[in-house]
This record gives sequence, structure tokens and C-alpha cells, in this order.
Amino acid sequence: MLKGAISRESVLSAVDEYDRIGQDAFLAAHGFGQARNHLLVHEGREYESRAIASVAHRYEYGTALLPAEFHGSPGDAVVWLEQLGFTVKSVRNPDWAWDEIVLACAITADNGWRGLGATDRRVVDLSELLQLLPIHDPSSRNDTFRNANGVARKTFDIATRHPDYQGKPTNGGATDLGVLQAFLDSPVEMAAAAQLIRAGILTGGLKAPAAAEEDPEEFEAPEGRLLLRQHLARERNPGLRRRKIDSAVRHGQSLACEVCGFDFQRTYGTRGTGYIECHHVVPLHEAGEGRTKLSDLALICANCHRMIHRRAPWPTPEQLRSLLAEVSGQDARQSEF
Repeated sequence: MLKGAISRESVLSAVDEYDRIGQDAFLAAHGFGQARNHLLVHEGREYESRAIASVAHRYEYGTALLPAEFHGSPGDAVVWLEQLGFTVKSVRNPDWAWDEIVLACAITADNGWRGLGATDRRVVDLSELLQLLPIHDPSSRNDTFRNANGVARKTFDIATRHPDYQGKPTNGGATDLGVLQAFLDSPVEMAAAAQLIRAGILTGGLKAPAAAEEDPEEFEAPEGRLLLRQHLARERNPGLRRRKIDSAVRHGQSLACEVCGFDFQRTYGTRGTGYIECHHVVPLHEAGEGRTKLSDLALICANCHRMIHRRAPWPTPEQLRSLLAEVSGQDARQSEF
């Protein structure tokens, strides 16, 4: 049995069985509960997507998939069904992403850290803007995705977590607190980040990272994923990187890392000749849009590049160099004992 390799005919057979014996009997017979995330929509009727995919496997191979084989996520079933041309809709909307909360936090701050009503023009405008935000796949959204009521509730989630609020907080999450704290720590920078996100959505200049670029443990940025992706796109610009390297060579500079001194050519010989990575020193939320100057770039090795972007706030190359010297000094002192 090849997991996921089901046919459209086997899915339709599972749908026919569902219709024949009824929803409750079908779900009970195969060990599934009510859908919490996604529903298969076929000819105007809705079906629990994982249960249908499971039973389709039985029609295809003689053995159904157990609920545990989906590892608690309907994602695989959604992909299988959509690849066969079926429509799958979301039952619940995706959680708010950092970028979305930055925008909600900005209008809450503009309102004196008080929540806004669903009819407030700022809420309505943000609701319309969030429909365009390129983070959540359309298949993960339902009809109430980021509507005015949802946006208004989010402003109260933020407002009631503000340190000056005296009442009982609403049901906000950890990300709400993180964004709020970022605004309290760096109000000017975060307001600028919100403006850049807003402008980027409207112009289509911001794009969500591809799945292969996702790394939840690394590459964090206070302004969120969208500006981070644009920031990293600048660093990966081969033409810009080439000009920075050529400029360094013309001025007689070594292509060694500006943080740790690592030299690719010295270590790898001709294979490493002319290679080093580029880092855009000023984060996008501070630099804003505009042309990148060569002086905005630093030549650094892959390890130091990763360490700079690993966690916000990002250290400058100089700050990372100081940290490296401090750690090296500690190691040297410990080796004396």
C-alpha cells in the first residue's frame, strides 16, 4: 500500500459509502471524529477529508489508513485530494502570523492601545488588506478569514495585554505578547515595519517564503517573515554580491570574513577562490525601501551569517565580532587552569 497514492475513483467510492450509511456511522466505523480543520466539498456536500482519504485507501489497496497514520494533521489528506482535482475547504482559519499581528498592533497603538470596533474604518481597511497578505494558502481560509469582527477581536487581544490595562485580558496568544513587547521596546522601528509591510502588500512586492525556505528555529526577525524574505533576497542578489566582492578586490581587501577572519580560498584552495557571502547590515525595517549601496553590505562566512540572522535582534558584524572575541577570551582563560 503506497500511502497517498489514491485514485479519483477510490475517493468517489468512499464518498458513495459516506452518503449511503450516513456521516455518524461512516466516521464511527473508521475511527474518525468530526472535522476540525478541513472538509472535502463534492457536489454541494461536505465530507471529513481524512476519513474520506482513509477509506479511499481501502478501496485502492484493501486496507484503510488509521487516524494515527495522519499524525494528527489533515495536511496530507488535503494535498492528496486536491491533487486529484477535489475541492477542500478550511473549517477554521489559520492562526495569526507575526506579520499580521504587527499590522493589528500598529492600529491598536494608533488608537492609544485601546481595542477598536468592527465598524472602525481602520479595522475595515486592515481586514481588506489582510485578505491580500501572501502568507496563508487560500485553501486554509474559510469564509470568515480576517473579517472585520476577527480583526477587531485581535486589537482587543493586544490592547488587553498592554501593561497599563487593568482588566481581565482576552484570549490572546504568545505571538500577540511578542509583537506587543516589540512595539513597546522599539515603537519607531516597529511602526516603520508595519508601514513597510502595508506598502509591500499593496504593491505586491512582498512574497511569502517557499516551503523549502521555512526554518522555524532559525532566521528570526522582529518585523516578520515577509520583510525578512525581502531582506534576504537582497543578500542573495548575485549581481549585488558580485559587485561587493569586485569592489573589495579592487581595493586590495582580503575576501576573509569580517567577523571571524575565515578565508575560503585559504581553507579550500582554488575551490574557494572568490567565494564569500554578503550580509545586508541594516535591517529592512530600519533602512526602508531604496537602492542598496555597497557600503550597506558586509562580507562574512556562512557560519557568521547564520549566527547573525539566527535570533532577533540581529547583531551587527562588529557586535558579533566582539562576542566572538569575548568567548575566545573565556576559552583561553579556562585552558590556563
